[in-house]
Amino acid sequence: MDTLLLQNGYPALFLLSFLAATVIPLGSEWLLLALLLRGADPVLAVATATVGNTLGACTTYWIGIRGGPFLAGRILRLDGRDLDRARRLYDRYGSWSLLFSWLPVVGDPLCLVGGVLGVRPVKFLVLVLAGKLARYTALGLLTLQML
Repeated sequence: MDTLLLQNGYPALFLLSFLAATVIPLGSEWLLLALLLRGADPVLAVATATVGNTLGACTTYWIGIRGGPFLAGRILRLDGRDLDRARRLYDRYGSWSLLFSWLPVVGDPLCLVGGVLGVRPVKFLVLVLAGKLARYTALGLLTLQML
């Protein structure tokens, strides 16, 4: 499987990065590092991983939007007043946590909560994109420093 992914380069990196940002427990960093070590264009590799991972996060956000009423009402048992309060607090303070959507384990739930609590799409996209770009850029630079 590793060989197949390495042979398919950028498309494989995009797909793996996309899937890693959904609720599927995968990691894409290893493939980015492997491609860079094999001489891939660093800007294109980082851009590919960032776009794929950001679009995957947008998918999780969309699931939060579509499943929000079910999750809030049936799972979390929040009434309308509690949900409005949570939305206001999250929009004011919690939405900045989306900068950390790249973190393992907690990143995907952060995107899901962003959808459930109705973070504006542009704000969501900017925060998530910034965090993921910073992460992949740092990984790329560290890898290139080792060469």
